[in-house]
Amino acid sequence: MDSKATQVNESVEQEFLSVIREYERVIYKVCYLYTTPNATLNDLYQDVVLNLWRAYPKFRRECKISTWIYRIALNTCISFIRKEKNVPEFVTLSREADWMTEDNDPLQEMLRQLYRMINQLGQLDKSIILLYLEEKSYEEMAEITGLTVTNVATKLSRIKDKLKKMKKEE
Repeated sequence: MDSKATQVNESVEQEFLSVIREYERVIYKVCYLYTTPNATLNDLYQDVVLNLWRAYPKFRRECKISTWIYRIALNTCISFIRKEKNVPEFVTLSREADWMTEDNDPLQEMLRQLYRMINQLGQLDKSIILLYLEEKSYEEMAEITGLTVTNVATKLSRIKDKLKKMKKEE
């Protein structure tokens, strides 16, 4: 391979690594919401980064990089969950045990409760509320999910109502 091609490949690789470092927390948040007993957080994260790497050369920069990352991360996690539906579920206490070993910080407990409720939502609802919690605009949410802005607003309102109802039932 000639040195010019090697320099281009190294440049693309460095650029990609920089993007991953910048959006690492975002990717982890998406993966966290889709973690199941059969899919550890790190496995999902690794799959998302691999899919981002494969798609990076084709990224045309027609949308924000964050929108592109969210779209690939959500699609990767949702695809994993779809494949996993055919696998028997194993019950584990490790996730709950991790929460219980931490100090009893009221804010942390509220966050755990919120994530438990969010995990009970459907895949699309989970995606929308995640984007909302990341303070994405309705336009960005629509672009990422493929819905219209009006549909995003309607679904978000219904999701908030569902979460309020879940909170009252606990």
